[in-house]
Amino acid sequence: MSKAVSYAQWSLEPYCIPLKLRSLRNRKRLTLSRLAAETGLSTALLSKLETDRMIPTLPTLATIARVYGVGLDYFFSESAQHKLSITRKTHLRGEGRGAEPIKVTPLNAEGKGYRLEAQVVEFAPGGSTLAVDTFKKNGAVIYVLEGRLRLDTGALHEVLETGDCACMESEMPLAWSTADKHRCRILAVLPAGATAKA
Repeated sequence: MSKAVSYAQWSLEPYCIPLKLRSLRNRKRLTLSRLAAETGLSTALLSKLETDRMIPTLPTLATIARVYGVGLDYFFSESAQHKLSITRKTHLRGEGRGAEPIKVTPLNAEGKGYRLEAQVVEFAPGGSTLAVDTFKKNGAVIYVLEGRLRLDTGALHEVLETGDCACMESEMPLAWSTADKHRCRILAVLPAGATAKA
C-alpha cells in the first residue's frame, strides 16, 4: 500500500531537495553527525530530510545552505532538461522475431532533443551485418546481452562475448555482426544522429 503524498510533497518533487541535500553532504565528505554539529540540527532530522520523510522548513534549509556555502536558490532551481524513457522487458521480448535478419528496438522515445540514442539490436543466427555511420569524433558504448558480436572497423576485428562491453571514440565507420551461427543481442548507445543500416 503506497503512502499518500501531500500537496506540499508533490509540489516540491521536481526540485529533488532530498537528493540535493545528500549530494551536497557527500561532496563535502561530511557524516550526518558532523553536519548536525555544524548546523545545530539533530542527525535524526537531517536523515529524515535526506530520505524524503520530512519536508524542510525555509529556516532549516537556510541553516544547511550556510554550511555548504550555497544559496536557497540552489534548492529551488529546476532542471533545464529532464527526459526519461522506460522500455519494459516485455516489450523487448516482443511477439516473436519475425523473419528479419536484424531487429532494432529503440529505447528512447521518439522526438528531438536526445543527445544519445539507445537501442537493443538483435542479429538472427547467421544474420546480416549492421553498418554505423562515422561517429564524427563522438563515441559509442556496446554491451553484449547474449551471444557473440563481431566488431569491424578499418583493419581491426574484435569478437565480444556475452557480458563484454566496448566503449569507443572513432571517426571510422563501424560494422557489427554476429560472430557465429547463433543469435546475438546487444545494447548500443550512440550519439544522436549516428545511423545504423543493415
